[in-house]
Parts: sequence; structure tokens; C-alpha cells
Amino acid sequence: MSEIRANTVLPAHREPVTLHTADGLALVGELALPESNPPVATIVTLHPLPTHGGMMDSHLLRKASYRLPALADIAVLRFNTRGTESDAGRSQGEFDDGENEKYDVAAALDLVEYRDLPAPWLVGWSFGTDLALRHGRDPSIEGAILISPPLRYSTDDDLAAWADSGKPLVVIVPEFDDYLRPDQARRRFAAVPQAKVIGVPGAKHLFVGYTETVLDAVVAAIAPDRSPLPRTWR
Repeated sequence: MSEIRANTVLPAHREPVTLHTADGLALVGELALPESNPPVATIVTLHPLPTHGGMMDSHLLRKASYRLPALADIAVLRFNTRGTESDAGRSQGEFDDGENEKYDVAAALDLVEYRDLPAPWLVGWSFGTDLALRHGRDPSIEGAILISPPLRYSTDDDLAAWADSGKPLVVIVPEFDDYLRPDQARRRFAAVPQAKVIGVPGAKHLFVGYTETVLDAVVAAIAPDRSPLPRTWR
């Protein structure tokens, strides 16, 4: 058995994908599927702010794609929102402050439906949490997981709409976040009765050194029988 390290890439079927938005853009992405078993669930990742370096390869999202198909039989869709670039390429269009990114979220969910992937959850990180809250209340999704939500673009109306949807909302908040700390998050998300706020002691906004804690919490929400994740691989 080998210890799973930061850059360990576990077996999966990985393929580049192109998402097509309703306003005519092509977005760069990757779909990682379990190598042997059918997926039990799907996560659609929404990355941090691209004007501050956020992209589909941001470390938590990259590590989710490296680990979850093999360790939890969860499919992982990552993509660059409009105007965002990573090693996989640059998505067409330009950053739009979370407005026309609504078409990007919809395009990702269209691909999930087209590929007949099961039980989709949105997993947003930082800016991606605002995309999930504002544009992710699609009937097809099971729920959403928000990592380090700044609530920069989201409004009380967005929270009220999530409350009305009844869909699960899991909020993972670092103790020393730059924007919204656990006690503040509990007050803000009290507007969503079904929201569960998880504080992570010692962590900061980027969760450096806390990958296992975050991925365990993500999997616990989506496929609780598969959490905590193994720390070693055969």
C-alpha cells in the first residue's frame, strides 16, 4: 500500500470535454470517471475567481478529480468558466463578474444530463460558491457544497431561493477565512434551514494542508458510506 500524497493521481477514465453554452461559447473541461465501476454520484466543480488565479486546476478541484473516481466511485466534471485558462486550454469569452457565467453552469449540467451521469452535486469553491448559489438551483441537481463562500455576489434573495428549493446545502468554512468565518457563516446561512455549516479549525481560505478534511466532508455529503476516504492506495 502506498500513501496518497498531494500530487498522487489514482486510476480513472479521464477525457477532455467541451461544454457549449447557450450564448455560443465553447468551454474547456475534463470528465473523470471511475475506471471499473459505474459512478454512484457526480460532482460538477465551480472554480475560484479567475481574475485571482482560479481555474479548473485549482488544487482542491484537481485533487478531487485525482482521487474521488478511484476512492469513492464519484464522477468529477471540472471546467474553466468563460475567459479562464489552465493547462487544458482557454475557454472562449470573457469573465463577466458572475453574470453570464449562468450559461456556463447550465452547459455543465447539460453535459451531465447528456452523459446520463447520476446524482449531480455542485461543488463550488470561493467565487464558484456564488455561481452555485445564484445559478445552480436546477431541478436536476441533488444539492450543493460550498467551500470558503465569500458571499460576494450572492444576495439574501439567493439564500431565500435556496431555502425554498429544499435542496441540501453543505457549507465548509475555514476558521481563519479572509471573507466569512464559521460564526458569521452560521448567521448568514441561518436563512437556509437545511444548510449545514462545517467549520474547519486552523484552515485558511485556500485550505492548503487540509485537502483530506475537505474531500472527506464533500464525500460525506454525497456518498456517506464512502467517507472518510482511504489515505493509502494498493
